[in-house]
Amino acid sequence: MVAVLALTGATGFVGQAVLDEAARRGRPVQALTRRPQEPRSGVTWIAGDLDERAALAELVTGASALLHVAARTTAPSANAFEAANVRGTEAVLEAAAVAGVRRFVFVSSLSAREPGLSMYGASKAQAERLVAASGLDWTVVRPPGVYGPRDVDYLEMFRAAQLGVVPIPPRGASSLIHVQDLARLLLDLTDAPLGRVRHKLYEPDDGREGGWSHRELAHLIGEAVGRRVMALPLPAPLLRLAARCDELLRGSKARLTADRVGYLTHPNWVSRSAFAVPPDIWRPSIESREGLVRTAAWYRANGLLR
Repeated sequence: MVAVLALTGATGFVGQAVLDEAARRGRPVQALTRRPQEPRSGVTWIAGDLDERAALAELVTGASALLHVAARTTAPSANAFEAANVRGTEAVLEAAAVAGVRRFVFVSSLSAREPGLSMYGASKAQAERLVAASGLDWTVVRPPGVYGPRDVDYLEMFRAAQLGVVPIPPRGASSLIHVQDLARLLLDLTDAPLGRVRHKLYEPDDGREGGWSHRELAHLIGEAVGRRVMALPLPAPLLRLAARCDELLRGSKARLTADRVGYLTHPNWVSRSAFAVPPDIWRPSIESREGLVRTAAWYRANGLLR
C-alpha cells in the first residue's frame, strides 16, 4: 500500500505544486481546505481550518507523514501572524502527536533567520521552536525566493520588466528556487531514510553559489519577458512609502506591506551551504534562467502577461 501524505496549505502556491508532484508519483494525499474544491484524482479533501481539531484529526488519520505548508505571509498585526503561523503550527503538531504520525516536514522561511526584521519572520521563528520541541521526527525547510507557475509575488516584477524598469530593494542578494523543485524536495524528505533527515534544518536553492544580486534578478526577468530593463534600486524610506500606498490602494490584497519592507531591505537572503540538502537526497533540476523563461510563458498562457 502506498503511504498517505497529510498536507496543509494544499490550495496555495506551493501546496498546489506539491499536489502536482504527488500525482506524478502516485502518492495519495489527504489535504486540508477551507473552501469546497473540485474532485482531484489521488486527493481526499478534508474540510476545515488549522483551528479545528476535528478536521486536523481527520487530516492525519492513516497518514505516514504530515507536510505543513500552510502559512500566512501578509497580515495586519503580530497577533494575526501568531494566530496563523504559531498557533496553527501548534495545533497541527498536536494532531500529529495524538494520531501517532511522527514524521513531520515543516515549511518555514529564510526570514526566520532574522526574526527582528519582520512580524512574519518572528512568527516563523517561533513556529520553528515549537517544531523542534515537539518530540516528533521533524525536518524544517527554509525556502528562499520561490517562483514559478501560479506565483503572484514575482509576477509584479515580470509586469514591471515589460515596461522596461524593474524596481528593486537596496543593494543585496537572495537565492531562488523553482516551485517544482521545492515540491520535489518536500516529498523526497517525507520518503528519505529517517536517520538522514531527522531533526535537520535545510536551506535549499537553485544550485547557484552566492545567490543572485537584486540587479541580476531584475535583468534575468527582463530576459524572460524579452526586454532590456533598467534595475531601479529603491531606498528603504521610499519602499515604506510605496508600501503605505499599496495598502491604501489594495487593502488586505496588498503585496508590498510595511512588514515586508523590513524583510526586503535586509542585504543577505542567500541560502547557506552549511544547511544544504545532501545531494544524494535531493538536488535542484531547474536552472533559474530557464525557470524564469518558463514562468513568463505560463503567465502569458494564463493571461497574466501580455
